[in-house]
Amino acid sequence: MRAIVVLLLAASAFPAPRLFETGDLWDLRTAADPQITPNAKRVIYTLTWNDRANDTSHSNLWIVNADAANPRPLTTGPYRDRSPRLSPDGARVAYLSNRSGKTQIRVRWLDGGEDVQVTDIENAPSQIEWSPDGTLIAYQARVPAAPGWSIKPLDKPAGARWADPPTVVTDLRWRADGAPGVTPPGYTHIFTVPATGGAPRQITTGAANHTGGYSWTPDGKAIIFSANRSPDAQYHLDGNDIFSVRIADGAIDQLTRRRGPDTAPAVSPDGTRIAYAGSDWKFQSNTVTRLYVMNRDGSGARLLTDGLDRDVRDIAWSADSRSIHFAADDRGGSRIHQVRLGDGTVHDLTGGKERLGAYAAPGGFSLAADGTMAAAFSSPTEPGDVYVLQPGGARTRLTSVNASLLEARRLGAVEHVSFKSFDGWEIDGWLIKPPDFDPAKKYPLLLDIHGGPHAMYGVEFNHEFQVQAARGFVVLYLNPRGSTGYGEKFGNVIHTHYPGDDYKDLMAGVDHLIARGYIHPARLTVTGGSGGGLLTAWIIGQTTRFAAAVSQYPVTNWISQAGTADGGYTHSALWMKSLPWENPKQFIDHSPIFLARNFKTPTLVLCGEEDWRTPIGQSEELYFALKAMKVPAALVRFPKEPHGIRGAYPSHKIAKMEHILGWMEKWTQ
Repeated sequence: MRAIVVLLLAASAFPAPRLFETGDLWDLRTAADPQITPNAKRVIYTLTWNDRANDTSHSNLWIVNADAANPRPLTTGPYRDRSPRLSPDGARVAYLSNRSGKTQIRVRWLDGGEDVQVTDIENAPSQIEWSPDGTLIAYQARVPAAPGWSIKPLDKPAGARWADPPTVVTDLRWRADGAPGVTPPGYTHIFTVPATGGAPRQITTGAANHTGGYSWTPDGKAIIFSANRSPDAQYHLDGNDIFSVRIADGAIDQLTRRRGPDTAPAVSPDGTRIAYAGSDWKFQSNTVTRLYVMNRDGSGARLLTDGLDRDVRDIAWSADSRSIHFAADDRGGSRIHQVRLGDGTVHDLTGGKERLGAYAAPGGFSLAADGTMAAAFSSPTEPGDVYVLQPGGARTRLTSVNASLLEARRLGAVEHVSFKSFDGWEIDGWLIKPPDFDPAKKYPLLLDIHGGPHAMYGVEFNHEFQVQAARGFVVLYLNPRGSTGYGEKFGNVIHTHYPGDDYKDLMAGVDHLIARGYIHPARLTVTGGSGGGLLTAWIIGQTTRFAAAVSQYPVTNWISQAGTADGGYTHSALWMKSLPWENPKQFIDHSPIFLARNFKTPTLVLCGEEDWRTPIGQSEELYFALKAMKVPAALVRFPKEPHGIRGAYPSHKIAKMEHILGWMEKWTQ
């Protein structure tokens, strides 16, 4: 009897799991970018963690055996170590790190642990790739160019304290979200550097950005790359072509010449063929990217995924050059496929019940010589962990980086929903119920709308949605028309009509849920970011059925968006198929700001002050209109934050969640 009492006391010592909170973001860790060694025996990945004391995030490299044994760190400390890439023999790993104060390439020997910095350059490198013989590392970096126009420098007296000089802009695309200030003149080029360190060598030249992906040829004599090398490339909407550059002398040959885009080239191990992602130019906002293969000299191009109406990415050849692996998103999940060149058949290897990548870190996969794959997957109940997938389909879980957090939290149940919209389109989505859900009660609804608009919600874990459910909301998130993962026609149906009928899809989803009987129709709320912020602003101009709204970093005026956003030219010339002065009515008809006379819903507007994708002026215009119409409103401005409030400040992400929930609770209780 005494033993039973002791056992009961021991069990009661463990606290009951509690609900998710916004502050749990500090404890969430992300395992991502897994790289499997060529012999399939070990996997290296990045582990990202948040630093509460310094309000930042760090990442280090970890290694684990392919049977999940002996996980251990390769690097430690408050740095950002990322993008690990294994040498061809699997003995070394190259990676990017800010350990020296700014991002550089480092190489680490796996057997002895020696670690050296191999670059010391001004502009940060990216997209590192080993040469086939392991002697060089290729990378991309920006090269300054002369300004398009300037004046003779003013005569400044010695020791004088003058203000900073003016900035001159002469390019069509003159700033980029996530980069401070104006983009200085220059172009991104491909370089090589000795793997032991030394002087970098610029491989590509010219007034063009070489950012469409690249791949070494197996003999190490050339790099196949994607770029738009046209003289007026900044005005082109139809994308890149594929080229070959000789390492010896920098001579460039063009391999594709159609109106593309053609990107992400990958050379076969035997050097005879090049796989790449591309599509025919159709002058529409969403065109499905398909898988192609051509001979090494650019001849004999053929389409391999004609029957797969999904976007292709993360292309990888098998070691025998007989098949190609790639990833594609499908109806909220991700699938890894294999296409066999012999018969052209495409095979689904993973089933699509999870999402590639981890929480807030979309990802791909890596492939060993025997066909074993390493990938990070996220599910509705798992923020994301690294797995090894055998060629026969068996999988081994290598990490459980959030196990202790999840064991101490209660999750809201995630449920798939599907319904017919007003014109018969089937709309997909998911809902999360509060952990103590009672179908006899009436709950407030929180409709969350994704951005893009060509993007996709799905079966991945979402901490913010779980917090919202824990605070008593039924959370509904949908993939209305325009979303990716449902084919080209579904994704492109909103071309030149955005927002529009996607609003009707969202309202059909709300009605579908209300019909279930557990949603309080007077306690509806809506939010969304970017394109979702646009649709939120559109909704309050169309209906008064919502008790509260939070529009996050929205587009509200397509006319001013065209001239101030980093992607304004594309948004106008491609999405709207015109520029504002050519068809002002179309821009006005799809801008929520011109519906301000209908605004009555209490609305919070939220934006980063260094957002260049949907500049803060868009949020200020919406806030002004709300106040001018005497609608309850507030404007929340996050300093030093780019689009999405996704910068290096976890406290801002937490504050964003609390502002959204606080506003919803204020108007629904």
